Amino acid sequence: MSKKTSDFFVERLQAWGVTRIFGYPGDGINGVLGAIQRANKAGAGIEFIQVRHEEMAAFMAAGHAKFTGELGVCLSTGGPGATHLLTGLYDAKMDHAPVLAIAGQAETTARGASYQQEMNLDRIFADVANFVQEAAAPAQVQHLVDRGVRIAKAQNGVAVLILPKDLQDEPWQPPQHAHGFTHSGPGYQRPKIVPYEDDLRRAADVLNAGSKVAILIGAGARNAAVEVVQVANTLGAGVAKALLGKDVLPDDAPFVTGTIGLLGTKPSWDLMQECDTLLMIGTGFPWTEFLPPEGKVRAVQIDIDPAMLGLRYPCEVNLHGDAAETLRALLPLLTPQTDRQWQAQIALQVRDWWTLMEKRAMAPAHPVNPQRVVWEMSPLLPEDAIVTSDSGSCANWFARDFRVKQGQRATLSGGLACMGAAVPFAIAAKFAWPDKPVVALVGDGAMQMNNLAELITIQKYWQQWADPRLIVCVFNNQDLNQVTWEQRVMEGNPRFEASQQLPDVPYARFAQSLGLEGIYVDTPDALASAWQQALSATRPVVLEVKTDPEVAPLPPHITLKQTKAFMASMVKGDRGLAQVIGDTASQLIGGKK
Repeated sequence: MSKKTSDFFVERLQAWGVTRIFGYPGDGINGVLGAIQRANKAGAGIEFIQVRHEEMAAFMAAGHAKFTGELGVCLSTGGPGATHLLTGLYDAKMDHAPVLAIAGQAETTARGASYQQEMNLDRIFADVANFVQEAAAPAQVQHLVDRGVRIAKAQNGVAVLILPKDLQDEPWQPPQHAHGFTHSGPGYQRPKIVPYEDDLRRAADVLNAGSKVAILIGAGARNAAVEVVQVANTLGAGVAKALLGKDVLPDDAPFVTGTIGLLGTKPSWDLMQECDTLLMIGTGFPWTEFLPPEGKVRAVQIDIDPAMLGLRYPCEVNLHGDAAETLRALLPLLTPQTDRQWQAQIALQVRDWWTLMEKRAMAPAHPVNPQRVVWEMSPLLPEDAIVTSDSGSCANWFARDFRVKQGQRATLSGGLACMGAAVPFAIAAKFAWPDKPVVALVGDGAMQMNNLAELITIQKYWQQWADPRLIVCVFNNQDLNQVTWEQRVMEGNPRFEASQQLPDVPYARFAQSLGLEGIYVDTPDALASAWQQALSATRPVVLEVKTDPEVAPLPPHITLKQTKAFMASMVKGDRGLAQVIGDTASQLIGGKK
C-alpha cells in the first residue's frame, strides 16, 4: 500500500520527537488516527490518549508542556471538536507553553460550500496561535509541520495545523525540486541568549546600590533556581513568587516570602512595599497594585520574551535573555551585601506568617476549614509529588497553605485562570511521570463543569502507571465560592443564590462507582488520616471534603474600600450573616471563635 499523506504526517511528528497525543476521534481526523494506528502496529508509533472532551485534550497538552518543558500535542476532528480546543489552547498561550494542535477539516472539494462541520478554522485560531495554517496539498504538509513545531517550541506558543479530511488520505507526494515548492527539515535547539556586557553592568550597578532588594520570580525562572538563590544570598534579598513560579523555590528557605497578589502572602506584600530595589525574573505577574508604587524603587527585569520587558513596572534596565544564563553572567558583577538586617527582617516576617497560617488553618469552621485541607496535606506529600490546582477559592489555599518542598512540582491555569484545568493537568503529569504521586485540588464547581468526566479517563488508564496514586481532592461547599467572595468584597453585593448555589454531588461515591477509591470527610480531625489513606492507596482516589464556604479567602492587604464593600454586602442580607462574620473574625485573629 502506498504511503498516505497522513502516514508522512505522523512520521514527521515522530521526527520532531512527539511521543504522545491527547485527543478525541471524529471523522474529520480519522485519516491521521489511521496513520497512528498503522505506525503503532509497525512498532514505531505515537501514544494516543483518549480524553472525554477536546477542551481537556488541549489542557492536557498545555499541562504536559508546563511540567516537562517539551511540546504538548492535542488532536481533534473539525467543526465542534476544533472549537472545543480553544480554551485549553488559550491557557497555553497565556502561560507561554509550547503546544501543537492538530484539527480536522471538511474535504477540500467542499470548502466554501457551507458544508457540514465546515468552518474557517484558520480565522478561528488566528488569535490564539503563533502559527496556524490549513493544508491544501500533500507537498505542503512537510514544511507546515516543520514550521509549526519549530515556532511553537521557539516562541513558547501555540501552533495549529488543519488537515482537510480528503487530504489526509491522498497519496504522499514529497515537494518537487521545482519552482513553487519549498523544502524544509526538522530540528530546533534553543540558543543561548545573554544580554550585552554593558547592559549587565548597568543592571549590576542598580542592584548593588540597593540596600533592600526584592526579587520576584515566575515560571520563567524555573531552570534558574540555583542562580536565583545565589543572587538572593549575594544581595541579601527576599524572594516573592508569582503563582506560576510557586514551585521554583521551596517554601522552607527563610528569605522566600511565598506567593504574591490577591492569593499571596503578607510577607510578599511587605517585601514589595518596603524594598528600594526590584529584580523581576521570568514573570508576567499582572496585578501591578501589588508591586511598589511606580517610580518608588529602581528596577531590573530579565525575560526570554522581549514583549514582556517593561510591561508591568518601569524598569531602569531591561535584560533580554535566558534567566539562568543571564544570572550566571550577572553574578560576578554583584557586590555581596554585608548588612543582613533586611534579609533577617524578612525571615522573621516569614516565620510569623507560617505561624499565622497554621492558626488560621486550625480555626473551627462549619464543618471543615478549607485551609486545613491543604495544610494537613502539605507535610505528608512525598518530595517528588506533583500538585495541580483549579481556579476558584481552592487556588487560595494552594497558593498559601501548600508549603512546596525541594523537588516537588506544581501548576495551575495562570494567565487564563480557567476553571476545569486541575484534573487534566494532573492526568498529563501522570503520563509524563507515571512513577510519581499526583494531587489535584479542585472545587466542586470545576468538578461539575468538566472534571467529573475526566475521572473516566483516569479509570481507563491508571493501571498503566507504575505508581497508581492520583488523588483528586474535591472541596465540596456547594458554592461557586471565589465568585461569591468577589461579589461581596469587590462589588459590595450579597451572595446571589441563583448564580452561586451548587447541587450536592456525591463525588467520592461516583469515584467508587468507576472502580476508583472514594473517601468522604466531614470532620476536621479526620483529615490527616484521610490524606494518609489516600497517599497509601493502590489506585486513584477521590478525596471529598465537606468544606465551609464562609471561610474568606482574605487578600494579604485589605483596603478600606474592600472592607466597606464587604460590610455593605452583609447589611444587604447575605446568607448566614452571623456565620460569615464569625468565620471571618476567626481568620483575622487567627484563633478560636
